Amino acid sequence: MSLASIFFVSLGVGLSGALMPGPLLTVTISESYRRGFIAGPLLVAGHAVLEGSLVILLMLGLDRVVGNDVFFGLVGVAGGAFLFMMGLGMAIDVRDGKLRLDLQDRSASRLGPFLSGLTISLSNPYWFMWWATFGLSWMLRSLQRGVAGVVFFYSGHIMADVLWYFLVAMLVVTGKRFLSDRVYNCVILACGAFLLVLGARFVGDGLAHLL
Repeated sequence: MSLASIFFVSLGVGLSGALMPGPLLTVTISESYRRGFIAGPLLVAGHAVLEGSLVILLMLGLDRVVGNDVFFGLVGVAGGAFLFMMGLGMAIDVRDGKLRLDLQDRSASRLGPFLSGLTISLSNPYWFMWWATFGLSWMLRSLQRGVAGVVFFYSGHIMADVLWYFLVAMLVVTGKRFLSDRVYNCVILACGAFLLVLGARFVGDGLAHLL
């Protein structure tokens, strides 16, 4: 597995998660209305500190189990199943017309953008599930390339947040809406298909290690 593959898979999966409506998107919109474009970079910076700390902790613990096929297989199956269910859920939401990009949501945040970015994920059970399944599995694979693999994993993951939340902040500040709900749903559907394929592959690889 190349470093480029680690980066782009991390980027693709990260974008799939970032694009879905959630607390970080809501805070990005509200803070961008209040503080301008700078809210986007500050939120991502806070979020990057949180996830960077988690990656370091995981790396220190996972370094001892990289060669354990049973652990690798179990985590791979769990991570693949989570991705597959995530992709299926995205496709169902698009089919049912549940997804729209609401740039008018101005829910207030008392912490400010940086602290919100640092702490908001801690209140989201989905974030914990992601890191306990796919995040853990992809970290294991990345560690096979040493520290460089983890750096590319983290860089791709954070770049997804940079691309999406910077764009959202810019759209809010400028008042432009070139990203229609139709286009937004098509992008979500494409991401869902990507996760379905990737999830199935991870399950298959995990089972191969177990067997």
